[in-house]
Amino acid sequence: MAAVRLSEAEKLYIVHGVQEDLRVDGRGCEDYRCAEVETDVVSNTSGSARVKLGHTDILVGVKAEMGTPKLEKPDEGYLEFFVDCSANATPEFEGRGGEELGTEIANTLYRIFSSEGSVDLKSLCINPREHCWVLYVDVLLLECGGNLFDAISIAVKAALFNTRIPKVRVLEDEEGSKEIELSDDPYDCIRLNVDDVPCIVTLSKIGYRHVVDATLQEEACSLASLLIAVTSKGALTCMKKIGKGSLDPESIFEMMETGKRVGKSLHISLQKILDEEESLGTTRQKVGFLG
Repeated sequence: MAAVRLSEAEKLYIVHGVQEDLRVDGRGCEDYRCAEVETDVVSNTSGSARVKLGHTDILVGVKAEMGTPKLEKPDEGYLEFFVDCSANATPEFEGRGGEELGTEIANTLYRIFSSEGSVDLKSLCINPREHCWVLYVDVLLLECGGNLFDAISIAVKAALFNTRIPKVRVLEDEEGSKEIELSDDPYDCIRLNVDDVPCIVTLSKIGYRHVVDATLQEEACSLASLLIAVTSKGALTCMKKIGKGSLDPESIFEMMETGKRVGKSLHISLQKILDEEESLGTTRQKVGFLG
């Protein structure tokens, strides 16, 4: 992950500020930076979104392709995640430098979406045991400015909200062989229900307190962070600790409560923006990536 070098005086300044609930950029400990969210930004995908959170820039594309259901879940479709860390984001990602981080992020996304109810995978099934929709979710890190996991989870939810899957019919002839007929109407499609798709809230322990949406400088002052996946109803579906430091049980419970509270408000704000953008339809002006 991208890192910055700070002097001891700079670290002390950040830590003392956090103790007083006053961060370097003027935010409180539970405040997010201003986020820009734009959907339908890549034309050759089934759904896409771009999220800019401070100096963190994420682009997500979703491609729906027909495949064969997994043996253990013959009546469900599934999601595949791929994360690419662009060398433009930070020099550390040059060559194969970003592979380890990309794999870690992809594994985290798999773990989050493996929880039952996050996405209705049965709606992606076309013909049990034979055909289903496979959603390939490609995440591209364009710029790293801290708090990657939160920004990626927001972008993935926005892209899934924007995803349109063509409607298909299964036709059976007299001999019993089945054919799949794709609708000719580009507007005749199904949409995913993303109400229960969780967002990640990362809480970084700095000194005796914890902060959400840490910048690169704040991440350099934190030895341990807790990733919490929270649904729009405030339910905690997944939790993961990152960093070399330790967290005592009391801190973990405090961070969980903060994560639930912050996560609920994050979902409300995100859904409001997505609904507003959806209501504009084709009249909205594209001002962001590939606009």
